Amino acid sequence: MAAASHHGAFHSLRVTDVERLTDDSVALTFAVPEELRDVYRYTPGQHITLRRTGATADGGEVRRTYSLCGPAPAPGGDGAAELRVGVRLVDGGVFSTYALKELSAGDTVEVMAPVGRFVLEPRPGHFAAIVGGSGITPVLSIASTLLTRVPEARFCLIRSDRTAASAMFLEEVADMKDRWPDRFQLVHVLSREEQQAGLPSGRLDEERLTELLPALLPVEAMDGWFLCGPQGLVQAADRALRTLGVARERVHQEIFHVDTAPPPGTADSAVAAPAHSTVTAKLDGRSGSWPVREGEPLLDAVLRNRADAPYACKGGVCGTCRAYLVRGEVRMDRNFALEPEELEAGYVLACQSHPVTEEVELDFDR
Repeated sequence: MAAASHHGAFHSLRVTDVERLTDDSVALTFAVPEELRDVYRYTPGQHITLRRTGATADGGEVRRTYSLCGPAPAPGGDGAAELRVGVRLVDGGVFSTYALKELSAGDTVEVMAPVGRFVLEPRPGHFAAIVGGSGITPVLSIASTLLTRVPEARFCLIRSDRTAASAMFLEEVADMKDRWPDRFQLVHVLSREEQQAGLPSGRLDEERLTELLPALLPVEAMDGWFLCGPQGLVQAADRALRTLGVARERVHQEIFHVDTAPPPGTADSAVAAPAHSTVTAKLDGRSGSWPVREGEPLLDAVLRNRADAPYACKGGVCGTCRAYLVRGEVRMDRNFALEPEELEAGYVLACQSHPVTEEVELDFDR
């Protein structure tokens, strides 16, 4: 019988491998006990949150989100026997430094169940991805799962890296080319290094993508586009696809790094906040109501009373704290995680939401 899993719940998983991918990145593999394999079953493209307690100067915890890069377990099977993620070193990054310099096989790490909506349920069709740097990670899972399960599916990967030496998962991508030479197309662009063959070096900006994509693919006829990586690349690719006539619902985005802080004085932030407000939140079937302090996001108000509320980045990027707005109005400082369809359906990011009405109700279970 599968173990029960709750929003925001962590389980300690054993590290079975720390594989060096490049000078500044590793792949971490975790063993999943049999009783937790359904808990950690995932759809290709989803991510997990890793937690390290006592990691800060004041003894606090650090949470970081990393995408799963391995083929997803088959539906109806035994679930995920292992989880594999790619971690790139970030300047000053507490967890990434720990992963690259201290973590080793045999250690344990606290891991949240997989979440995320940057996914592709395997189905027939022709799909493409434009990725930069570590944005290859979820797309590796999406493409390998798709090509394994659906014999008639095709996938084109357009990836950008600074240099060949900095490119993560080169061996895995080369293996995909060998296994599916007629169904997997690879276009690799280096921004800071010339290649002997292939495209000229340089950044994949909007202008270049607008010219390049129609030469590679039947752009408008593609069944889905997946954009992942730094904010600048994802936004440039999105603008290029819109210029080329791709429908919004066929474009899926996940940003790994946001270049700037939210600008002060945006239209939403100009909305006056009530002098006193209350948030009601439903989480794992239990509801509670608590006051919201002046200026704080709704997630912080919930966390003061429910430490198990789900969150990771608190920056509006990962989407772990997504909740349905049952009642009231909120304004969000920023949103790089929710698709337009989710916003229209009534979902918000609790970490970025501030009350506009005196009473706000969120449902984390929906």
